Parts: sequence; C-alpha cells; structure tokens
Amino acid sequence: MHNNENLIKMANDISAFFASDPDHASAVSGMVDHLSKFWEPRMRKAIIAHLNEGGEGLSDLAKDAVNQLSAV
Repeated sequence: MHNNENLIKMANDISAFFASDPDHASAVSGMVDHLSKFWEPRMRKAIIAHLNEGGEGLSDLAKDAVNQLSAV
C-alpha cells in the first residue's frame, strides 16, 4: 500500500506535466483521465481521502483533479 507522502508526490508530478496546458479545465481532465487509467483503485481511494482531509501538500491542479475524480 502506498503511503500518502508518495501519492502526493506522484499526483504533484502528474499535475506538473498537465500544468503546461494553458486551459485549466483541459489540464484537470487530462489528469483525471491519467489517474483513472493508471492508478489502482486503492491509490485513487487514498488520494481522495487525503483531499477530503484537507489535501495538504497537493498542488491546486492536483486538488482540482482529485476532486473531480471523486465525483466519478
């Protein structure tokens, strides 16, 4: 099981990649798609729980993406 620190780092690394998209909504959508395809359910559940506890350490883009991910 991944710990939150590792998940936060991974989410922020992914958000740094998608942050180059000038369209924020498109960047969020791309990140949600990536998390849905490549993160196992336990990882997604853990990062959503972390966001629900305040999301400390997550970039703004990562927070937006995880928030949207939790709605799917």
